[in-house]
Amino acid sequence: MTKLIVQIPCYNEEESLGITLSALPREIPGIDCVEWLIINDGSTDRTVEVAKARGVEHIVNFPANQGLAKAFMAGLEASLKAGADIIVNTDADNQYCADDIPKLVQPILTGQAEMVIGARPIWQTEHFSPLKKVLQNFGSRVVRAAAMQGDAPLDAPSGFRAFSREAALRLNVFNRYTYTLETIIQAGSKGMAIASVPIRTNADLRPSRLVRSIASYVWRSGTTILRIFMLYQPLRFFFMLGSLPLGVGTLLGIRWLIFFFAGSDRTRIPSLILAAILISIGFQLWVLGLVADLLAANRKLLEDTQLRLRRLEIEGTSGRDRDSSNRS
Repeated sequence: MTKLIVQIPCYNEEESLGITLSALPREIPGIDCVEWLIINDGSTDRTVEVAKARGVEHIVNFPANQGLAKAFMAGLEASLKAGADIIVNTDADNQYCADDIPKLVQPILTGQAEMVIGARPIWQTEHFSPLKKVLQNFGSRVVRAAAMQGDAPLDAPSGFRAFSREAALRLNVFNRYTYTLETIIQAGSKGMAIASVPIRTNADLRPSRLVRSIASYVWRSGTTILRIFMLYQPLRFFFMLGSLPLGVGTLLGIRWLIFFFAGSDRTRIPSLILAAILISIGFQLWVLGLVADLLAANRKLLEDTQLRLRRLEIEGTSGRDRDSSNRS
């Protein structure tokens, strides 16, 4: 039996959650069982009461607001323990069209992907400003390159996505701001197959809580991408970073040698000193990249150990739940 759980992180979503839940499907082709789960991220309104009234089967409660990324990971863990074979994540503000969930899970059902991202029609979305459209398109290209996904179209900030059970088991999110960018780069570094499918969006019910201003969005997204890139691709990052001063320093050194052997009267000592400094900086960044790569290898070993422990814990919990449901 294939079980799908739709998870929704919620923070004070009393007004919009009912609309979102009413649109969610209970039957999907290729899926035997569809259940709903909300992560109540410290809400102070009637979010939980609305969820219970709408028939939500699973509720994860945080006593205080922990942030979107932590809520997302808590939802994955709870969904896995509840026996989910496929997990769909969507937003509580009804931004994404729930009728596209069958399309979203299809690549997982056919074995073509382990993670599927719903690509919004960015350029046709009316409530996105022109600047936001450009920035989202550019950011998605940067994340796609960092995740080594070639020319695959990605809507990196999209929260409408589906995960296979194995993919959900292997994901870790360290950033508190959002999970969207990190999960893509992490999945790419772990060799997971990522697919993208076009999806539709609904009318805007409320302003985004993540994008409070364009400047803040650019800064937080940029630092997030940079941090994740350093974490998962350290050798590549420091090699690229070190190549610039090393290349410039080498060119300055060659220039100095040309003038020196040409018998120039000027000593050009400042140029020689600058070349030596730049070459030294570039070389040190390369060495730092090698050290970081060794640390990354150690982190991968720790992640493998964590995966085994998580699989034992979650598979044991979901197995007991399935046995008890079968007996009842």
